[in-house]
Amino acid sequence: MTDYPALNLKTPAEHPFAQFVRILGKGKRGARDLTREEASEAMGMVLDDKVEDTQLGAFLMLLRHKEESAEEMAGFTEALRARLNPPALAVDLDWPTYAGKKRHLPWYLLAAKCLAQNGVRIFMHGAGAHTAGRLYSEQLLNDLKIPLCRNWQQVSAALDNGGLAFMPLVDWAPQLQRMIDLRNTLGLRSPIHSLTRILNPLRARCGLQSIFHPGYQAVHRDASGLLGDTAIVVKGDGGEIEINPDADSHLYGTIGGESWDEEWPQLSSQRHVKPASLEPEHLKAVWRGDVVDSYPQMALISTMALALRGLGQSREQAFETAQQYWDARDRSI
Repeated sequence: MTDYPALNLKTPAEHPFAQFVRILGKGKRGARDLTREEASEAMGMVLDDKVEDTQLGAFLMLLRHKEESAEEMAGFTEALRARLNPPALAVDLDWPTYAGKKRHLPWYLLAAKCLAQNGVRIFMHGAGAHTAGRLYSEQLLNDLKIPLCRNWQQVSAALDNGGLAFMPLVDWAPQLQRMIDLRNTLGLRSPIHSLTRILNPLRARCGLQSIFHPGYQAVHRDASGLLGDTAIVVKGDGGEIEINPDADSHLYGTIGGESWDEEWPQLSSQRHVKPASLEPEHLKAVWRGDVVDSYPQMALISTMALALRGLGQSREQAFETAQQYWDARDRSI
Protein backbone atom coordinates (compact mmCIF):
# COMPACT_ATOMS: atom_id res chain seq x y z
CA MET A 1 0.00 0.00 0.00
CA THR A 2 1.48 3.34 -1.07
CA ASP A 3 1.73 6.18 1.42
CA TYR A 4 0.97 9.58 -0.09
CA PRO A 5 2.17 12.81 1.52
CA ALA A 6 -0.54 14.64 3.39
CA LEU A 7 -1.97 17.75 1.73
CA ASN A 8 -1.30 21.06 3.43
CA LEU A 9 -4.82 22.34 4.08
CA LYS A 10 -3.82 25.21 6.33
CA THR A 11 -5.45 28.46 5.22
CA PRO A 12 -2.83 31.17 4.66
CA ALA A 13 -3.08 34.22 6.87
CA GLU A 14 -4.61 37.31 5.28
CA HIS A 15 -2.23 40.15 4.55
CA PRO A 16 -2.83 43.04 7.02
CA PHE A 17 -3.39 45.50 4.15
CA ALA A 18 -6.09 43.35 2.52
CA GLN A 19 -8.75 44.86 4.79
CA PHE A 20 -8.33 48.27 3.18
CA VAL A 21 -8.64 46.90 -0.36
CA ARG A 22 -11.76 45.02 0.74
CA ILE A 23 -13.37 48.12 2.26
CA LEU A 24 -12.98 49.99 -1.02
CA GLY A 25 -13.76 47.13 -3.41
CA LYS A 26 -16.62 45.21 -1.83
CA GLY A 27 -19.15 45.99 -4.53
CA LYS A 28 -21.67 48.79 -4.97
CA ARG A 29 -23.53 48.05 -1.75
CA GLY A 30 -20.69 46.81 0.41
CA ALA A 31 -17.93 49.30 -0.40
CA ARG A 32 -17.50 52.49 1.60
CA ASP A 33 -15.08 55.33 2.24
CA LEU A 34 -12.19 54.78 4.61
CA THR A 35 -12.46 56.61 7.89
CA ARG A 36 -9.79 59.20 8.61
CA GLU A 37 -8.09 56.76 10.99
CA GLU A 38 -8.24 53.89 8.47
CA ALA A 39 -6.84 56.13 5.74
CA SER A 40 -3.96 57.17 7.98
CA GLU A 41 -3.17 53.55 8.85
CA ALA A 42 -3.40 52.42 5.23
CA MET A 43 -1.15 55.19 3.92
CA GLY A 44 1.26 54.55 6.77
CA MET A 45 1.65 50.94 5.63
CA VAL A 46 2.22 52.12 2.06
CA LEU A 47 4.87 54.61 3.14
CA ASP A 48 6.55 52.00 5.33
CA ASP A 49 6.77 49.54 2.38
CA LYS A 50 4.47 47.04 4.05
CA VAL A 51 2.22 46.60 1.01
CA GLU A 52 2.52 44.27 -1.98
CA ASP A 53 2.65 45.89 -5.43
CA THR A 54 -0.59 44.19 -6.47
CA GLN A 55 -2.31 45.58 -3.38
CA LEU A 56 -0.98 49.07 -4.04
CA GLY A 57 -2.24 49.10 -7.63
CA ALA A 58 -5.67 47.84 -6.57
CA PHE A 59 -5.85 50.34 -3.70
CA LEU A 60 -4.97 53.33 -5.87
CA MET A 61 -7.35 52.44 -8.68
CA LEU A 62 -10.25 51.67 -6.34
CA LEU A 63 -9.74 55.06 -4.74
CA ARG A 64 -9.60 56.66 -8.18
CA HIS A 65 -12.83 54.95 -9.23
CA LYS A 66 -14.66 55.79 -6.00
CA GLU A 67 -13.23 59.33 -5.71
CA GLU A 68 -11.47 60.11 -2.46
CA SER A 69 -13.23 61.81 0.44
CA ALA A 70 -12.03 64.72 2.57
CA GLU A 71 -11.56 62.36 5.52
CA GLU A 72 -9.41 60.04 3.42
CA MET A 73 -7.25 62.90 2.15
CA ALA A 74 -6.79 64.22 5.68
CA GLY A 75 -5.82 60.75 6.94
CA PHE A 76 -3.34 60.23 4.11
CA THR A 77 -1.77 63.61 4.83
CA GLU A 78 -1.45 62.87 8.54
CA ALA A 79 0.38 59.63 7.76
CA LEU A 80 2.93 61.42 5.61
CA ARG A 81 3.44 64.31 8.01
CA ALA A 82 4.07 61.85 10.83
CA ARG A 83 6.94 60.36 8.83
CA LEU A 84 8.57 63.57 7.62
CA ASN A 85 11.27 65.24 9.62
CA PRO A 86 11.77 68.64 8.01
CA PRO A 87 13.42 71.49 9.91
CA ALA A 88 11.26 74.22 11.36
CA LEU A 89 11.37 76.78 8.55
CA ALA A 90 9.33 79.97 8.31
CA VAL A 91 7.27 79.70 5.12
CA ASP A 92 4.41 81.90 3.96
CA LEU A 93 3.14 79.88 1.00
CA ASP A 94 3.17 76.20 0.13
CA TRP A 95 3.04 76.11 -3.68
CA PRO A 96 2.63 72.64 -5.23
CA THR A 97 3.28 72.46 -8.98
CA TYR A 98 2.53 69.01 -10.39
CA ALA A 99 0.27 69.37 -13.43
CA GLY A 100 2.48 71.01 -16.04
CA LYS A 101 1.16 73.43 -18.68
CA LYS A 102 0.13 72.66 -22.25
CA ARG A 103 -2.01 75.63 -23.39
CA HIS A 104 -0.09 78.55 -21.92
CA LEU A 105 3.35 79.15 -20.46
CA PRO A 106 3.71 78.77 -16.66
CA TRP A 107 3.21 82.42 -15.73
CA TYR A 108 2.78 81.37 -12.10
CA LEU A 109 6.57 81.00 -11.92
CA LEU A 110 6.99 84.72 -12.57
CA ALA A 111 4.25 85.45 -10.03
CA ALA A 112 6.06 83.44 -7.37
CA LYS A 113 9.40 85.00 -8.28
CA CYS A 114 7.96 88.52 -7.96
CA LEU A 115 6.30 87.74 -4.62
CA ALA A 116 9.57 86.33 -3.29
CA GLN A 117 11.37 89.54 -4.25
CA ASN A 118 8.97 91.32 -1.91
CA GLY A 119 9.55 89.21 1.19
CA VAL A 120 7.00 86.42 0.67
CA ARG A 121 8.70 83.10 1.51
CA ILE A 122 7.54 80.37 -0.87
CA PHE A 123 8.21 76.64 -0.89
CA MET A 124 7.45 75.02 -4.26
CA HIS A 125 7.52 71.30 -4.99
CA GLY A 126 6.78 69.06 -7.97
CA ALA A 127 7.20 65.58 -9.41
CA GLY A 128 8.89 66.02 -12.77
CA ALA A 129 7.66 65.43 -16.30
CA HIS A 130 5.35 62.48 -15.68
CA THR A 131 2.93 63.20 -18.58
CA ALA A 132 3.97 63.77 -22.18
CA GLY A 133 3.15 67.02 -23.96
CA ARG A 134 3.38 69.33 -20.95
CA LEU A 135 5.88 71.93 -19.80
CA TYR A 136 6.89 71.45 -16.16
CA SER A 137 8.33 73.84 -13.59
CA GLU A 138 11.50 71.79 -13.20
CA GLN A 139 12.35 72.39 -16.85
CA LEU A 140 12.45 76.18 -16.34
CA LEU A 141 14.01 76.66 -12.92
CA ASN A 142 17.52 77.29 -14.21
CA ASP A 143 16.40 79.79 -16.88
CA LEU A 144 14.37 81.76 -14.34
CA LYS A 145 17.00 81.62 -11.60
CA ILE A 146 14.76 79.70 -9.19
CA PRO A 147 16.86 77.52 -6.85
CA LEU A 148 16.53 73.75 -7.27
CA CYS A 149 17.07 72.27 -3.82
CA ARG A 150 17.80 68.61 -3.12
CA ASN A 151 17.65 68.66 0.70
CA TRP A 152 16.12 70.70 3.49
CA GLN A 153 19.37 72.54 4.19
CA GLN A 154 19.38 73.89 0.63
CA VAL A 155 15.73 74.85 0.98
CA SER A 156 16.52 76.81 4.14
CA ALA A 157 19.40 78.64 2.46
CA ALA A 158 17.34 79.46 -0.64
CA LEU A 159 14.48 80.84 1.43
CA ASP A 160 16.86 83.01 3.42
CA ASN A 161 18.71 84.24 0.34
CA GLY A 162 15.84 84.87 -2.06
CA GLY A 163 12.55 83.82 -0.52
CA LEU A 164 11.86 81.05 -3.06
CA ALA A 165 12.88 77.39 -3.08
CA PHE A 166 11.87 74.41 -5.24
CA MET A 167 12.38 70.84 -4.03
CA PRO A 168 11.47 67.73 -6.04
CA LEU A 169 9.02 65.35 -4.39
CA VAL A 170 11.45 62.47 -4.85
CA ASP A 171 13.86 64.12 -2.40
CA TRP A 172 11.41 64.43 0.49
CA ALA A 173 8.73 61.80 -0.19
CA PRO A 174 10.20 59.17 -2.55
CA GLN A 175 7.36 56.72 -1.90
CA LEU A 176 4.87 59.23 -3.28
CA GLN A 177 7.05 59.84 -6.31
CA ARG A 178 7.07 56.09 -6.96
CA MET A 179 3.26 56.04 -6.87
CA ILE A 180 3.02 59.00 -9.25
CA ASP A 181 5.39 57.19 -11.61
CA LEU A 182 2.88 54.31 -11.76
CA ARG A 183 0.71 56.53 -13.95
CA ASN A 184 2.16 55.03 -17.14
CA THR A 185 1.83 51.50 -15.75
CA LEU A 186 -1.74 51.81 -14.50
CA GLY A 187 -2.89 54.00 -17.39
CA LEU A 188 -4.57 56.50 -15.09
CA ARG A 189 -3.55 59.14 -12.61
CA SER A 190 -4.07 58.06 -9.04
CA PRO A 191 -5.25 60.04 -5.99
CA ILE A 192 -1.57 60.64 -5.17
CA HIS A 193 -1.55 63.35 -7.84
CA SER A 194 -4.20 65.15 -5.80
CA LEU A 195 -2.68 64.31 -2.44
CA THR A 196 0.56 66.11 -3.24
CA ARG A 197 -1.38 69.38 -3.42
CA ILE A 198 -2.60 69.21 0.14
CA LEU A 199 0.51 68.00 1.99
CA ASN A 200 2.05 71.38 2.92
CA PRO A 201 5.10 69.63 4.44
CA LEU A 202 6.62 72.75 6.02
CA ARG A 203 3.26 73.89 7.43
CA ALA A 204 3.28 77.19 5.59
CA ARG A 205 0.94 79.96 6.68
CA CYS A 206 -1.22 79.22 3.66
CA GLY A 207 -1.34 76.32 1.23
CA LEU A 208 -2.32 77.13 -2.35
CA GLN A 209 -3.93 74.30 -4.30
CA SER A 210 -5.06 73.95 -7.88
CA ILE A 211 -7.51 71.15 -8.62
CA PHE A 212 -8.68 70.99 -12.21
CA HIS A 213 -11.55 68.48 -12.05
CA PRO A 214 -14.93 69.90 -10.96
CA GLY A 215 -16.14 68.75 -7.56
CA TYR A 216 -12.70 68.06 -6.14
CA GLN A 217 -12.03 71.66 -5.10
CA ALA A 218 -14.48 71.53 -2.18
CA VAL A 219 -13.14 68.12 -1.10
CA HIS A 220 -9.61 69.53 -0.89
CA ARG A 221 -10.80 72.61 0.98
CA ASP A 222 -12.64 70.40 3.47
CA ALA A 223 -9.61 68.13 3.93
CA SER A 224 -7.40 71.14 4.66
CA GLY A 225 -10.02 72.33 7.11
CA LEU A 226 -9.97 68.97 8.91
CA LEU A 227 -6.19 69.32 9.22
CA GLY A 228 -6.53 72.83 10.65
CA ASP A 229 -4.64 74.36 7.72
CA THR A 230 -5.25 77.69 6.03
CA ALA A 231 -5.70 77.06 2.32
CA ILE A 232 -7.17 78.38 -0.91
CA VAL A 233 -8.21 75.93 -3.62
CA VAL A 234 -8.93 77.02 -7.19
CA LYS A 235 -9.39 75.46 -10.60
CA GLY A 236 -6.15 76.87 -11.94
CA ASP A 237 -5.19 77.05 -15.58
CA GLY A 238 -4.15 73.59 -16.73
CA GLY A 239 -4.20 72.32 -13.15
CA GLU A 240 -1.47 74.70 -11.95
CA ILE A 241 -1.86 77.53 -9.42
CA GLU A 242 -2.49 80.22 -11.99
CA ILE A 243 -5.60 82.32 -12.49
CA ASN A 244 -7.01 82.17 -16.01
CA PRO A 245 -7.95 85.77 -16.88
CA ASP A 246 -10.33 84.56 -19.58
CA ALA A 247 -12.62 82.77 -17.11
CA ASP A 248 -14.36 83.38 -13.79
CA SER A 249 -12.54 81.92 -10.79
CA HIS A 250 -14.11 80.45 -7.67
CA LEU A 251 -11.96 80.51 -4.54
CA TYR A 252 -12.56 77.76 -1.98
CA GLY A 253 -10.96 78.94 1.24
CA THR A 254 -10.54 77.65 4.76
CA ILE A 255 -9.05 79.23 7.87
CA GLY A 256 -9.35 78.05 11.44
CA GLY A 257 -11.60 75.22 10.33
CA GLU A 258 -14.10 77.68 8.82
CA SER A 259 -14.86 77.57 5.09
CA TRP A 260 -15.38 80.57 2.84
CA ASP A 261 -16.07 81.10 -0.85
CA GLU A 262 -15.34 83.99 -3.19
CA GLU A 263 -16.05 84.64 -6.85
CA TRP A 264 -13.49 86.48 -8.98
CA PRO A 265 -14.86 87.61 -12.37
CA GLN A 266 -12.81 87.16 -15.51
CA LEU A 267 -10.40 90.00 -16.22
CA SER A 268 -10.41 89.90 -20.01
CA SER A 269 -13.36 91.18 -22.05
CA GLN A 270 -12.62 88.62 -24.75
CA ARG A 271 -10.86 85.28 -24.85
CA HIS A 272 -7.18 85.34 -25.80
CA VAL A 273 -5.90 83.23 -28.65
CA LYS A 274 -3.85 80.28 -27.47
CA PRO A 275 -0.21 80.61 -28.53
CA ALA A 276 0.89 78.33 -31.35
CA SER A 277 3.78 77.04 -29.25
CA LEU A 278 5.19 77.46 -25.77
CA GLU A 279 8.47 79.36 -25.98
CA PRO A 280 10.21 79.65 -22.59
CA GLU A 281 12.15 82.70 -23.80
CA HIS A 282 8.85 84.57 -23.79
CA LEU A 283 8.74 84.22 -20.00
CA LYS A 284 12.05 86.03 -19.69
CA ALA A 285 11.01 88.70 -22.20
CA VAL A 286 7.87 89.49 -20.22
CA TRP A 287 9.84 89.58 -16.97
CA ARG A 288 12.36 92.01 -18.43
CA GLY A 289 9.59 94.14 -19.92
CA ASP A 290 10.84 93.62 -23.46
CA VAL A 291 7.35 92.74 -24.72
CA VAL A 292 3.81 93.78 -23.85
CA ASP A 293 1.41 90.84 -23.67
CA SER A 294 -1.98 91.20 -21.98
CA TYR A 295 -2.61 87.53 -21.16
CA PRO A 296 0.52 86.94 -19.03
CA GLN A 297 0.15 90.37 -17.45
CA MET A 298 -3.37 89.55 -16.27
CA ALA A 299 -2.51 85.96 -15.35
CA LEU A 300 0.49 86.70 -13.18
CA ILE A 301 -0.99 89.78 -11.47
CA SER A 302 -4.16 87.87 -10.54
CA THR A 303 -2.12 84.85 -9.43
CA MET A 304 -0.05 87.08 -7.17
CA ALA A 305 -3.29 88.54 -5.84
CA LEU A 306 -4.56 85.02 -5.13
CA ALA A 307 -1.46 84.33 -3.03
CA LEU A 308 -1.80 87.62 -1.15
CA ARG A 309 -5.49 86.86 -0.56
CA GLY A 310 -4.38 83.65 1.10
CA LEU A 311 -2.08 85.65 3.35
CA GLY A 312 -4.93 87.78 4.61
CA GLN A 313 -5.34 90.71 2.23
CA SER A 314 -8.73 91.62 0.79
CA ARG A 315 -9.27 91.05 -2.93
CA GLU A 316 -8.97 94.76 -3.72
CA GLN A 317 -5.87 95.20 -1.58
CA ALA A 318 -4.30 92.05 -3.01
CA PHE A 319 -4.65 93.23 -6.62
CA GLU A 320 -3.28 96.66 -5.73
CA THR A 321 -0.30 95.17 -3.89
CA ALA A 322 0.37 92.69 -6.71
CA GLN A 323 0.50 95.48 -9.28
CA GLN A 324 2.86 97.49 -7.09
CA TYR A 325 5.15 94.47 -6.67
CA TRP A 326 5.19 93.81 -10.41
CA ASP A 327 5.88 97.41 -11.36
CA ALA A 328 8.83 97.60 -8.90
CA ARG A 329 10.34 94.17 -9.69
CA ASP A 330 14.05 93.65 -10.25
CA ARG A 331 13.99 92.87 -13.98
CA SER A 332 17.39 91.23 -14.17
CA ILE A 333 17.27 87.53 -14.95
